[in-house]
Amino acid sequence: MRVAYAVHILAGALALLSGFVALYARKGAALHRRSGTLFVRAMLTMCAFGTFIAIARSVAPALNVSMGVLTAYLVVTSLTTVRPPAAGPRWLDRGLMLVVFAVGGTMLAFGIEALVTGRTRDEIPALPFLLFGVIALLAGAGDLRVVRSGARTGAARLARHLWRMSFALFIAAMSFFIGQAKVFPKPVRILPLLALPVLAVLATMLYWLWRVRVRRTLRGLVVGGAPRVA
Repeated sequence: MRVAYAVHILAGALALLSGFVALYARKGAALHRRSGTLFVRAMLTMCAFGTFIAIARSVAPALNVSMGVLTAYLVVTSLTTVRPPAAGPRWLDRGLMLVVFAVGGTMLAFGIEALVTGRTRDEIPALPFLLFGVIALLAGAGDLRVVRSGARTGAARLARHLWRMSFALFIAAMSFFIGQAKVFPKPVRILPLLALPVLAVLATMLYWLWRVRVRRTLRGLVVGGAPRVA
């Protein structure tokens, strides 16, 4: 189990470092692609080992297992948005859609149960279950549109990639800076201070979505042919 913890922590550190580089690097440029590739691999490793630990050690499995699956799903669907499998992603889109709908429905059920009964589940209150359950269902609704009408193109394609990859980084940053605040020295263990990197991810995601979907400008992005911006 120590090996699992070590791999989980190392992968999480690599995911955070590469994720922040990819978030602020020029979109589509070489640095963005390389750091994004590392981010994907590190995040999937972190999610796999984190989910295993949550099950094996019974560490708030109701939330941690769901969040591990949701985060991995966001990373995978963000990647396949800009790098679809050569054989066609339709079967993969359907499978991932069913997974995220199941995760979202389960989390909402846990959250509603906690609200109705006034009790927590695994000592976790209702809010995280409700919040991330809604996010999962919204992501599934986006997948349903892809399955029904085909892969996104243009600004919609970039927006789908940006919000999913950024939100996965947001979850990782929140889990580390807030969920694991005890690892920081006491002088800096101040919630508003530790929340800054988390809020920075959220603010940057909203900025790029505004640029791509509202202003509809690609200035500052390297796009040529099929963009490779994982």
